[in-house]
Amino acid sequence: MVDYEVTVHTGDRVHATTVNPVHIKLVGTDGESDRTWLRSLVIFRGAVTTYTVSCPKSLGRLVLIELDKRQFFILPSDAWFPDKVEVKSPENDTYSFPVYCWISDSKTHRFREGKALRIFDESNPLGQYAREQELSQRSADYAWDLYHPGVTYSIKADGPMTLPDEVQFSFTKATEFAFTAATGLAELQLKGLTENQENWQNLDDINDVFRNKDTPLSDYVQEHWKEDWFFAYQYLNGIHPNLIRRCKTLPNNFPVTDDMVFIPDGSNLSTELQQGNIYLCDYKNLDGIQANIVQGIQQYLMAPLVLLHKRPDDKLMPIAIQLKQTPADDNPIFLPTDSTYDWLTAKIFVKSADFSEHQLNAHLLRTHLLAEAFAVSLLRNLPMVHPLYKLLIPHTRYTLQINELARDRLIGPKGVLTVFSATGDETLRHILTRSQSSITYRSLCIPDDIADRDMQDVPNFYYRDDGLQIWDIMFKFVQGVIQHYYKSDSEVQRDSELQTWIGDIFEHGFLSQPQSGIPQSFTTVPELIKFSTMVMFTSSCQHAAVNSGQYDYGGWMPNTPPTLQRPPPTKKGTTSEATMLQTLPVINVTVRGMARVWLLSRQSSDFVPLGHYPEDHFTEEIPRQLQKDFKAELDKLSITINNRNKSLEIPYTYLVPKNVENSVAL
Repeated sequence: MVDYEVTVHTGDRVHATTVNPVHIKLVGTDGESDRTWLRSLVIFRGAVTTYTVSCPKSLGRLVLIELDKRQFFILPSDAWFPDKVEVKSPENDTYSFPVYCWISDSKTHRFREGKALRIFDESNPLGQYAREQELSQRSADYAWDLYHPGVTYSIKADGPMTLPDEVQFSFTKATEFAFTAATGLAELQLKGLTENQENWQNLDDINDVFRNKDTPLSDYVQEHWKEDWFFAYQYLNGIHPNLIRRCKTLPNNFPVTDDMVFIPDGSNLSTELQQGNIYLCDYKNLDGIQANIVQGIQQYLMAPLVLLHKRPDDKLMPIAIQLKQTPADDNPIFLPTDSTYDWLTAKIFVKSADFSEHQLNAHLLRTHLLAEAFAVSLLRNLPMVHPLYKLLIPHTRYTLQINELARDRLIGPKGVLTVFSATGDETLRHILTRSQSSITYRSLCIPDDIADRDMQDVPNFYYRDDGLQIWDIMFKFVQGVIQHYYKSDSEVQRDSELQTWIGDIFEHGFLSQPQSGIPQSFTTVPELIKFSTMVMFTSSCQHAAVNSGQYDYGGWMPNTPPTLQRPPPTKKGTTSEATMLQTLPVINVTVRGMARVWLLSRQSSDFVPLGHYPEDHFTEEIPRQLQKDFKAELDKLSITINNRNKSLEIPYTYLVPKNVENSVAL
């Protein structure tokens, strides 16, 4: 007889304990053990317990383990969450089997030894069979569903609680999320605001809504939101830094002339265009969109064009706004020299358009929905033992459940965006469809996107500065891991699972649109490195950039109105403070929107920062060292950014690596 020393690590999370009998079977190249009961009356959360499994002879090299949990006849069935199982063989070899999932049924679950294997590395029939069975089950568990024609596919589910256990929120995350949502709405209901459909009588009344929930930056926004420099600053370092681009030639539908605008120091618009000091924000994606009807009142959503000028002191300032795409007598070009409320009203219409473009395109589609497509394809097509699964699975945490919640509570028929914003159900889907067709691969890769928008040398563009540094660090890490497993282009081409993964993403994530530039297959190692970096960046950093500041910039509603209830002025000199207040959303629409951005800006206590890997999916020395190096580089960058921020009037914190969540989890 020979003995195997089996050490079981149970996860230190709520409800991970089990009182049900757990059995294990060891499977090796030369045989398998009997199904052996792990003799514990209770396996407690956080426990590390060692057992002995005896066999008549050596099993050879261990390939996999089988775990099952059966209900004892008088005890309730429960769920168990093992982190990993380590096995020491009679030959003194140690094998590690990553698990990191809930076992809640009585089925047999197979887990592979932790060394990463590509499909053509599988020489053992047992390993091949386990790989096929795992992907067969995952294809059933993670099926595609068409959310709306022309929009990236989602996971097929009948609500968040029908998702597989392994991708659902932890008890901690679920409890904190529900508590934050409930307390925010309860406070508003106690104040009698959620049903109040009256207009605001003055702006100061808005300050009473979340008086105890303000942040230093939301206070700053309240104080400075009317100022031109702050309006322009938000295009660089607010929550929508991906729209602005350098403008060398004015669009034909934006007929701004030299004599319209004032340029300091005796220059003029034509000269500043030639010198590269003019920038454009074009909301053409919203052109022709029919706005929602909210509480029986027709709403208004414009598709503005905004011209910005970089002054000699490096300040960016707005110099012209046209609220509709087609020039006309009833579509004036508003200027800073117009009356106070003409200019302020024009900026409010721009900020309301920015709310819709940001929420639906930059935030929902380009981070949440794409991250979901990446996650579903990963879970369907790559087994746990695949090196790309091990690399990318940390960046899928909670994404499927938060998106299921969003489809119900935000963009569903009764969702907050559907009911209380300018973009109702059909309008919302129309914008998403239009946005989907405009996605390009280059726009998802920050170095390419910055170059294509010609934003490389714009001063004080901290999203660019921090994002490019993180991309470089991330690229180096991904490159190290992938080049460890793929030594040549031919190995990438031979990996049929890898090719199926990217093909699935191209079809269901990007709707088989070749003009997007998304790869349909991988032919080289550099292609695989760049695409994997993009997936990781989109699912962590890009989401942080467009999500984390939502309450900072949207908590003070006039800075980012979710809808507007009066049409824009068709001629100058017709606005006043009274018309502005009548244009802004009514009280209950305001507070619903503020409650939403408050909820979506709250980190949970089980937040996992970028570069942290609490789950040991990699067991080999080189990728584990690369993970440590990645974290160390990100820690250095956090210090550098924090030191820079000390000298800034408005610190840019959203891409401090320690503030970036590893996945789209909120």
